Amino acid sequence: MRRGGRICYHNFPHATIESRNVKRLESKHPAAIRWFHWINFPLLAIMIWSGLWIYWANDVYRVGIGSFTVFHFFPDWFYKAFHLGYRLAEGMAWHFAFAWLFTINGVAYVTYTIVSGEWRYLVPNRHSLREAIQVTLYDLHLTKTHPPRRKFNGAQQFAYTGIILMGAGSLVTGLAIWKSVQFGWLTWLLGGYRTARVEHFLLTLGYVAFFVVHIAQVMRAGWNNFRSMVTGYEIVSDESAQ
Repeated sequence: MRRGGRICYHNFPHATIESRNVKRLESKHPAAIRWFHWINFPLLAIMIWSGLWIYWANDVYRVGIGSFTVFHFFPDWFYKAFHLGYRLAEGMAWHFAFAWLFTINGVAYVTYTIVSGEWRYLVPNRHSLREAIQVTLYDLHLTKTHPPRRKFNGAQQFAYTGIILMGAGSLVTGLAIWKSVQFGWLTWLLGGYRTARVEHFLLTLGYVAFFVVHIAQVMRAGWNNFRSMVTGYEIVSDESAQ
């Protein structure tokens, strides 16, 4: 009721006095995780770029049926546009040098997640598959059910665990290709030199696909999510009654 130009709320027990959006900083990513992430990005980019210089010398892969080719990896105009041709020796030098940095960073990252316990957030659990499907349907606008808010959802757990396994696969297949005599047993386990090279190439395509999806998801999630990977904190909004 109104008294003297003011509203008295004690007569309305279910009335909300004021709703205010309270924002707070919440810790999300440790400094070590952020460093490993940002170091790995340029390392992997250099590995892919130098790998293209090497692949130019024997670009035999294509998509097609029999003698009919739908797409060739890669057309001549691609090499000319990015100046990738005639750089085999340079590509091998860059590729082998940064392969060790890529390996060291990867081993350090996995070791840190085990020692710190961060692996609990990254490794999929018995609920992850169902949640990954829910996240996918939500991102495709096929459902309005918002996935549960967690540090890493089920889809991210599968993606980030998968990228770690892919890194290990690239190291193993790379050794089988580079030192096919010294690591003959490894090359044999992978199906031979040609098969190991195909596996190495497919893993590279997988990285590119991951990059595209990952960057698209970061843009979709917004600045707050990106900032958390830079500063370690994200801004969380709470609806509270005052």
